[in-house]
Amino acid sequence: MTDPFSLFDNWFAEARKTEINDSNAMTIATADADGQPSARMVLLKGHGPDGFIFYTNQRSRKAGDIAENPKAAILFHWKSLRRQIRIEGSLSRVPDATADAYFATRGRDSQLGAWASDQSSPLDSRATFEARFAEMTKRFEGGEVPRPPHWSGYRLTPAHFEFWQDQAHRLHERRIFSPDGDAWTEGLLYP
Repeated sequence: MTDPFSLFDNWFAEARKTEINDSNAMTIATADADGQPSARMVLLKGHGPDGFIFYTNQRSRKAGDIAENPKAAILFHWKSLRRQIRIEGSLSRVPDATADAYFATRGRDSQLGAWASDQSSPLDSRATFEARFAEMTKRFEGGEVPRPPHWSGYRLTPAHFEFWQDQAHRLHERRIFSPDGDAWTEGLLYP
């Protein structure tokens, strides 16, 4: 039996070599309190046996969904490898120190953009956003850009994995992993 985290690491390492753009791109699907689903692309910014981390504005639609229903599914699709990985689980915010450390690694313009953007809110014109960005550039000129209080990260703690590998004639291989105490149980699904 294979550990799903080790298998993820192997597939992710291969994807980093073959995917032209954003091998760490993943779809995250959330649902609000009424069960209305929403999916969007985000970037994986950390992973390990404790889960999979991404960052966002806490005022975004996805953060609102997570506050109402802290369960999600993420999907990696690597077309060049003809593979995908689905992971389902629960979400929790990362500690502030973790968010601060990651925010400090972002490019300055990305940091300023986090201050300037009211992510997912209606915007009357691009000029309004550009003016806000210019205001933030001036505000933080000559100094460090701290992490905004409305910006943080989430960790998805897996409760289910599915590793899908394309095969000829649509006879795909689908391996699933489910928790079993401190270990994982592995199985197969029909394609």
